Amino acid sequence: MASENVDTFIFVPCYNVENHLKNVIFSIPQSVLNRSKILLINDGSVDNTQREIDLIKSKLPQVDSITFKKNRGYGGVIKTGLEQGLLSGLEYMVSLHGDGQYPSHMLDVFLEELENFTDEKGGKIAVLQGSRHLIKGAAEKGNMPFYKRMGGFFLTVIENRVFKEKMSDRHSGFLLYRKDFIKSLVLPKLSGSFDIDLEIISIADQNGYLIKELPIPTVYKGEKSHLNVIDYGFRVLWQTFKRALEKK
Repeated sequence: MASENVDTFIFVPCYNVENHLKNVIFSIPQSVLNRSKILLINDGSVDNTQREIDLIKSKLPQVDSITFKKNRGYGGVIKTGLEQGLLSGLEYMVSLHGDGQYPSHMLDVFLEELENFTDEKGGKIAVLQGSRHLIKGAAEKGNMPFYKRMGGFFLTVIENRVFKEKMSDRHSGFLLYRKDFIKSLVLPKLSGSFDIDLEIISIADQNGYLIKELPIPTVYKGEKSHLNVIDYGFRVLWQTFKRALEKK
């Protein structure tokens, strides 16, 4: 059983992130570290990511790790993180990428929102996403490539015509979840690819769960992306098409 003061499970997908992981973890606010268990998931990295994981574990007792010798892909890692989050029994789950693209230093703000926000009907947030587009011009200022900005804009226009909840950015991987919502998912059936985040949001939208977003800064520093944008785009359109069919 978890300590009464620990209520948050943070899982970190790690693939060739030797240059970023340490800063990601040590930028988490102390107030969040005090209430969290952290799982670092090494998805078959071929650089020195495992060395960095071992160093972090030696300094932070709340950190554990899983290492996959063979790369399982983004969706497989996300499902593993959510499965382990459910096994932990903790109330909140956080997906925090190990490549430094998302602001670990803002987790205190996001957890406070997830924990305390209620809508006019008294509903609690099931899914809280960090948006790079809530603040106009923030993505461009953060050096998001033009093709990603335009592609994301195109997909979001289509998605907002289909989904009940209108959002500015469904393609950010900075996500927090409430345990009760994750328990409702059939995790093995979820996508094994990068569109798993959108699929989870789609399921929440379809079933009337409360979804919210808060602004985050955009950070692009020329790091190598492992996302095939064409494949991802088609997968996103397929998720959206399925949702449109379900509404009929």
